[in-house]
Amino acid sequence: MEIGSTRVLPVECDVLAPDGSEVRVLLACERGSMAHFTLSPGQVSRAVRHRQVEEIWYVLSGSGEIWRGAGDEQTYASLAAGVCLTIPAGVTFQFRATGTDPLRIVGTTMPPWPGPDEAIPAEGPWKDTMNGT
Repeated sequence: MEIGSTRVLPVECDVLAPDGSEVRVLLACERGSMAHFTLSPGQVSRAVRHRQVEEIWYVLSGSGEIWRGAGDEQTYASLAAGVCLTIPAGVTFQFRATGTDPLRIVGTTMPPWPGPDEAIPAEGPWKDTMNGT
C-alpha cells in the first residue's frame, strides 16, 4: 500500500494541454489527478470537449472568462482568484485571460487524465490565439 506522494509545483511547464494552456503536472491517484495550468495575458484557449473526464477548477490568480456549452445550453462565467467551477464530461469549453497578469488555475480531473486523445477539438465563441502550439 502506498502511503502518499508529495510534489512541489514545477517551475517549467511539463506539457501544453490540448486547449493550449501551459500545464504543470502535480499528482495523480487511482480516482483523480491534479494539475496547475497557466494562460498568458490576452491568450484565448482552443475550445475542447472531454470524452470522459470531469474537472473541477479553482482560480489562483489573474482574471478571465470561461464559456461552457452543451447542445442549446451555454453559459459564461468570470474567472478571478477564489472562483471554483466544474466542467462535466461532454461539455465544450473555452477560456481566456483578460487581465494584465497570467491566469493561473488548479484543476482536478476525475478519473485521472488519460492522455491527449481525451480532448476533442470543438467550436467555441472566441477565436483562439494558440497559433498551432
